[in-house]
Amino acid sequence: MPAVRHFSESYAEARTRFVDAVTRTGAPLATFENPAGRGPTGETLTTDVALFGPADAKKLLILVSGTHGVEGFAGSGAQVTMIESLRFSALPARTAVLVIHAINPYGFAWLRRVNEDNVDLNRNSIDFEHLPPSLDDFLELAPHLVPRAWAELAPAETVIRTFVETHGFRRFQEVVTGGQYTHPDGLFYGGRQSAWSTRTFRDIVTRYGRGKQRLALIDFHTGLGPLGYGEPIFTGVDADEAARVREWYGPDMTAIQAGNSSSVMVQGPMINAVPSFFDDDAERPEITTLALEFGTLPEEIVLDVLRAEAWMHAHGDVNFDTPVGRTLKRRFRDAFYVDTDAWKKCIVDRSFEMTGHALAGLAS
Repeated sequence: MPAVRHFSESYAEARTRFVDAVTRTGAPLATFENPAGRGPTGETLTTDVALFGPADAKKLLILVSGTHGVEGFAGSGAQVTMIESLRFSALPARTAVLVIHAINPYGFAWLRRVNEDNVDLNRNSIDFEHLPPSLDDFLELAPHLVPRAWAELAPAETVIRTFVETHGFRRFQEVVTGGQYTHPDGLFYGGRQSAWSTRTFRDIVTRYGRGKQRLALIDFHTGLGPLGYGEPIFTGVDADEAARVREWYGPDMTAIQAGNSSSVMVQGPMINAVPSFFDDDAERPEITTLALEFGTLPEEIVLDVLRAEAWMHAHGDVNFDTPVGRTLKRRFRDAFYVDTDAWKKCIVDRSFEMTGHALAGLAS
């Protein structure tokens, strides 16, 4: 399987593969350095952006990887494969493709889903002057989701199991993953201000998207749904945009608002904020966004691993070089990146298919 050789074992390797692939095509490359520090091997943390096609194109497809750091292994592999395969060398007329690599480089490098401040970027695009309150159910569960002492795990598990048995796993998923702004060390924390990655994403999209007539965006994710399946999820609320997504991507499309997706309703998804980037423009582009979610492990296992990783960073030993640290980080990576040729082929095949639909939709 030639395509699988474009996947990487670390953020540093992924970045090198991406930059080298772009350089070989001659496409212009822009780099945005995260000021939070460096990666585990001392590497600079950057988001890198490549533009394929004419700068004055009126239609633009944007492909984003690494919104949830560790999920960048899949998105990066797909991006590099498409670049190396010259997927963007012959585009429809007046069309360009913008590839955003590792929008959350800190999480990618340090094997975290969140950023340098424990912020989930897909809970960070909100009005911080009017923070949404935490659900009562979340406030009751929060001390048990990430207990202060690992010895408290057994009683915490009893509380969680009782909640799931009473209310169902879907309700548990809604309460825990929807986003919260009261527990900075907890799961799915949305922050108290706009994060560097969120601001950088806005800067990139407005810089390249301004003046366009049509924008399409695909954000690559992993961790939900059946193993290897790439679920096209519409996360927005606009009815016209939802109709366009269904027309472009077909009946496989699910929608969070409709309640038929593997994801539940969340507060502050990054791609949902894109229309607001152009509020002050005289002529706003037509915008069509999609989250492409690839399944890994059962959701219950993924949430358990998320809890263990969050505990390690909040109350445990975050050092990579301890047996516990290495074991937990390996389990965490495995929950979002299935390191098999078969799974990687699923990522590549579906990515080619969905980008093809997006380009055809832009051209329609």
